[in-house]
Amino acid sequence: MKSNALLMALLSGVLVACGGGQDGTTATPNTLLAAVEACAVWDAATVYTGGQCVLYQGVTYKAKWWTQGNVPSAADQWGPWAVTDTTPTPTPTPTPTPTPTPTPTPTPTPTPTPTPTPTPTPTPTPTPTPTACRPDGLISAVPNVPYCKVYDANGREVLGNGLNRRIVGYFASWRTGADGSPTYLVNNLPWDKITHLNYAFASVDPATSKIAIGSGAANPDTGLTWPNVPAAAMDPSLPYKGHFNLLAQYKKKYPGVKLMISVGGWAGSGGFYTATTNADGSINTAGINTLADSMVAFVRQYSFFDGVDVDYEHPTTNNEAGNPNDFAVSKPRLAGLMTSYNVLLKVLRQKLDEAAVQDNKYYLLTIAGSASGWVLRGEENMSGLKYLDYASLMTYDLHGAWNQYVGPNAALFDDGNDGELRAGNAYQYQNIGYLNTDWAYRYYRGAMQAGRINIGVPFYTRGWKDVTGGTNGLWGTTALNNSTVTCAGVKTCGMGATGIDNVWYDLDSQGKPTPGGGNPIWHALNLQNGIVPSYLDAYKVTDKALVGTYVPYYSSTMVAPWLWNATKKVFISTETTQSIAAKAQYIVNNNIGGVMIWEMAGDYAWDATRNGGKGEYFMGTTLTDVLYQAFRTAGAYGNKRAEIAMPGTAANVSITLG
Repeated sequence: MKSNALLMALLSGVLVACGGGQDGTTATPNTLLAAVEACAVWDAATVYTGGQCVLYQGVTYKAKWWTQGNVPSAADQWGPWAVTDTTPTPTPTPTPTPTPTPTPTPTPTPTPTPTPTPTPTPTPTPTPTPTACRPDGLISAVPNVPYCKVYDANGREVLGNGLNRRIVGYFASWRTGADGSPTYLVNNLPWDKITHLNYAFASVDPATSKIAIGSGAANPDTGLTWPNVPAAAMDPSLPYKGHFNLLAQYKKKYPGVKLMISVGGWAGSGGFYTATTNADGSINTAGINTLADSMVAFVRQYSFFDGVDVDYEHPTTNNEAGNPNDFAVSKPRLAGLMTSYNVLLKVLRQKLDEAAVQDNKYYLLTIAGSASGWVLRGEENMSGLKYLDYASLMTYDLHGAWNQYVGPNAALFDDGNDGELRAGNAYQYQNIGYLNTDWAYRYYRGAMQAGRINIGVPFYTRGWKDVTGGTNGLWGTTALNNSTVTCAGVKTCGMGATGIDNVWYDLDSQGKPTPGGGNPIWHALNLQNGIVPSYLDAYKVTDKALVGTYVPYYSSTMVAPWLWNATKKVFISTETTQSIAAKAQYIVNNNIGGVMIWEMAGDYAWDATRNGGKGEYFMGTTLTDVLYQAFRTAGAYGNKRAEIAMPGTAANVSITLG
């Protein structure tokens, strides 16, 4: 009986919403049924074109233009829906007035005239709004977006260099050699083995809420030159120098490689907070529009770029999850950061698509997405994912010297023994750990098809010193460091590796190296092989003594390699051809879109000519080659959100708890 009563109540509500009884007349059941059928219940997955009507929460709406996924709302005057009374109002049947019956006059029977067969009028075929090639689940309010410039008929991205999965490499703009350290320039990139290049970084100017790059002759983006590097010669016809001049040249040589301007990064995300969110946590609508407009203008000005990569670290409501230097502006805005982030992605998608229609050039929108469960617990409503071409997951920095718990930088799987998770009692639900790549991928897979996700791999290390406990250092701990200077602004941290175990370092507030065991992969290989390399002076490393031996270990359970120096009690989490090959196979097996690399300068090769002729490991392409070979023969990535056939209709049901 409750079910029948509920059904009758729902049906009555629908009938009233469709016009029955509104003018004092009584509509017949057939009239009401026709009214209900005339406007289907709104469905987020259905494409609607201008003039089509839908029912949503008892209200009838008419589409102004092509739309999909935009929830009908009377409050959104600029949206694609308008409230309309499209339901026919039943006309009451009038009571006839009696007429006297006349005396009939006999009428002769006429000869019937044949009725001609009417010529059928052809039903016009509606012109569809172009959505060909658009990936499943990608949302845009803009009609006629030229998706087919980038995607094939199945909604899969057309990739360069004969690859079937993405290889997205980050290029760090600061390895210019200006400080005497080794250079890694645009000409050093393996252009024939990647599909996308993310240029790191532009920032957001907090004073203007606009995208910003360097200025002046010494800035690497548009000012520097390298006259002693023939392969990095400038094109004098261009109005800018620096990396951008080289990018423009190499884009012409490798047009299939898509170039993205990556905005933000760990040190450059501070401007995002104020541009998107007011001090009271509300959405900074004006700032978002200014920022999005400036990004569109930027990719138009530097037309070798194919889109924008948002590397906002981090729009989370979780306290102190970003750069400590940004806490003064991020903390007051915590409650609204994620809401504003989603609005930013929506607005930026729309403005890029509008530009795409005007320019007849499709512009990609991507993000570097958080992968740590600790950060993601504050990014609980990631509705902005539907506006992205893909998300590259930062599935690294999952452990590091910011605390005392020693573990892998970028494990593929969890082994149930993570010391940090155990300390936080995080294994409560089915012993699932959330500091690993597989967990992060499956988290995002709930919102996006596999092909719109890339997993991140680090071409760098992280490490600790003075490690106690664990097995060959793994899942051990260090003492706590209480220096806010050494800990880069936080109250406590772990004992990060230093000296020869830390050649890629940040500087603290006193200009000294921050301990963290950061190294390119090629330096880890030199340590492993007992080689004192030639570049230590260039990196200003003063502790150059090679003490003890660095023994390689590998967890096949986690797909995680590391070096352990028992003499120094140093643990260095690294990557090898074995781990990269396993991750590549994981990508292939799970139909994932591809891989994202931070950063390209960390890849390695053996160079017998260096180090006074003794040879040493240095910059190269070995790990990229592993990925290239795996993806060149891989099948197409997954292009559907659902892995089963979905029903063609949907019920619009709402429940109120009171």
